[in-house]
Amino acid sequence: MPDMSGKQGTRAAAGKTLTVTQIGSPIGRHNDQEATLKGLGLNKLRRSRVLEDTPAVRGMIFKVKHLVQVEE
Repeated sequence: MPDMSGKQGTRAAAGKTLTVTQIGSPIGRHNDQEATLKGLGLNKLRRSRVLEDTPAVRGMIFKVKHLVQVEE
Protein backbone atom coordinates (compact mmCIF):
# COMPACT_ATOMS: atom_id res chain seq x y z
CA MET A 1 0.00 0.00 0.00
CA PRO A 2 1.48 3.41 -0.97
CA ASP A 3 2.25 6.03 1.64
CA MET A 4 -0.47 8.71 1.58
CA SER A 5 1.25 11.12 3.97
CA GLY A 6 3.05 13.12 1.23
CA LYS A 7 2.11 16.38 -0.47
CA GLN A 8 -0.19 14.71 -2.95
CA GLY A 9 -3.46 15.70 -1.27
CA THR A 10 -2.49 19.33 -0.58
CA ARG A 11 -1.27 20.23 -4.06
CA ALA A 12 -4.55 21.63 -5.45
CA ALA A 13 -5.57 23.30 -2.19
CA ALA A 14 -2.27 25.15 -1.75
CA GLY A 15 -2.00 26.57 -5.29
CA LYS A 16 -4.32 28.59 -7.44
CA THR A 17 -6.49 26.88 -10.01
CA LEU A 18 -7.88 27.82 -13.41
CA THR A 19 -11.12 26.65 -14.97
CA VAL A 20 -10.56 26.09 -18.68
CA THR A 21 -13.52 25.53 -21.03
CA GLN A 22 -13.22 24.55 -24.68
CA ILE A 23 -15.24 26.93 -26.85
CA GLY A 24 -13.75 26.21 -30.28
CA SER A 25 -13.32 23.12 -32.42
CA PRO A 26 -9.86 21.77 -33.29
CA ILE A 27 -11.13 20.64 -36.72
CA GLY A 28 -9.00 22.26 -39.39
CA ARG A 29 -6.36 23.41 -36.89
CA HIS A 30 -2.74 22.33 -36.70
CA ASN A 31 -2.11 18.94 -35.12
CA ASP A 32 -0.12 20.48 -32.28
CA GLN A 33 -3.11 22.60 -31.25
CA GLU A 34 -5.33 19.53 -31.10
CA ALA A 35 -2.66 17.75 -29.05
CA THR A 36 -2.46 20.73 -26.69
CA LEU A 37 -6.22 20.58 -26.10
CA LYS A 38 -5.93 16.87 -25.30
CA GLY A 39 -3.04 17.65 -22.96
CA LEU A 40 -5.31 20.07 -21.11
CA GLY A 41 -7.93 17.33 -20.84
CA LEU A 42 -10.28 18.92 -23.36
CA ASN A 43 -11.61 17.02 -26.35
CA LYS A 44 -15.23 18.15 -26.81
CA LEU A 45 -16.88 21.54 -27.00
CA ARG A 46 -18.04 23.10 -23.74
CA ARG A 47 -16.09 20.59 -21.68
CA SER A 48 -14.37 22.16 -18.66
CA ARG A 49 -11.39 21.21 -16.52
CA VAL A 50 -10.02 22.68 -13.31
CA LEU A 51 -6.23 22.85 -13.64
CA GLU A 52 -3.40 24.08 -11.45
CA ASP A 53 -2.08 27.54 -12.32
CA THR A 54 1.46 26.69 -13.39
CA PRO A 55 3.70 28.20 -16.08
CA ALA A 56 3.36 25.01 -18.16
CA VAL A 57 -0.44 25.14 -18.09
CA ARG A 58 -0.39 28.88 -18.85
CA GLY A 59 1.82 28.19 -21.89
CA MET A 60 -0.54 25.51 -23.15
CA ILE A 61 -3.51 27.85 -22.69
CA PHE A 62 -1.69 30.62 -24.58
CA LYS A 63 -1.10 28.27 -27.50
CA VAL A 64 -4.84 27.57 -27.89
CA LYS A 65 -6.22 30.81 -26.45
CA HIS A 66 -8.58 31.19 -29.44
CA LEU A 67 -10.17 27.81 -28.63
CA VAL A 68 -10.60 28.08 -24.85
CA GLN A 69 -12.12 30.34 -22.20
CA VAL A 70 -10.30 30.74 -18.88
CA GLU A 71 -11.76 31.67 -15.50
CA GLU A 72 -9.43 32.29 -12.59
